[in-house]
Amino acid sequence: MTSETKYPPYFVYRLLTGVAWTISKVLWLVRFEGVENIPRAETGGLLIAANHQTYVDPVWISIPLRRKMQYLSYDKAFEWRFIGSFMRFIGAFPVKHPIDTSTSFMKKALRSLRDGAGLIIFPEGAREFADGKMFEFKNGIVHIAERSGVPILPVTIIGGNRIWPQLQKYPGLFRRVTIRFHPPIAIEKGEDVDEATERLRQTIASGLPNS
Repeated sequence: MTSETKYPPYFVYRLLTGVAWTISKVLWLVRFEGVENIPRAETGGLLIAANHQTYVDPVWISIPLRRKMQYLSYDKAFEWRFIGSFMRFIGAFPVKHPIDTSTSFMKKALRSLRDGAGLIIFPEGAREFADGKMFEFKNGIVHIAERSGVPILPVTIIGGNRIWPQLQKYPGLFRRVTIRFHPPIAIEKGEDVDEATERLRQTIASGLPNS
């Protein structure tokens, strides 16, 4: 059966991430650590979980990924002029806030993962404040991992809270941000969802300063 999920042409995706890397290198001195932990696209679908510090987080995370991607986005953002059309083009699909595990959402997520795509989810459900303290994680991503059988790639964003946190209208410039990729985590069938969610949270938190 043909997939109903739409993805931008790969060369367009690579062009966009290349431009994003150049801009991010100049404006935010972006650097990447642990890229050797990123599974190859040939291994199948991949969930990517990260702490959420800025609007730019999905772009930074995507730069080193060499696979087709899907993005979750706040459903209201699809109503914004120009932004909504662009988000649809790059393969984003709307979800309610906070992320739920409704049948419709699950079907879209599982279909993307069966396609071998990467799916970025921010379990906090909202951007952090300037102090960089992480919020409680929602357990939806663990449910998806258990249902799909794909691993979760934990990612720590470091320094984004000094660039574009909640309550800050415009992004700060010329401040370093580091994107750290941890070894993938496998979620076993029948594993306690809350314990697995906390394990994921601790892994991501371990990459933060003074953790």
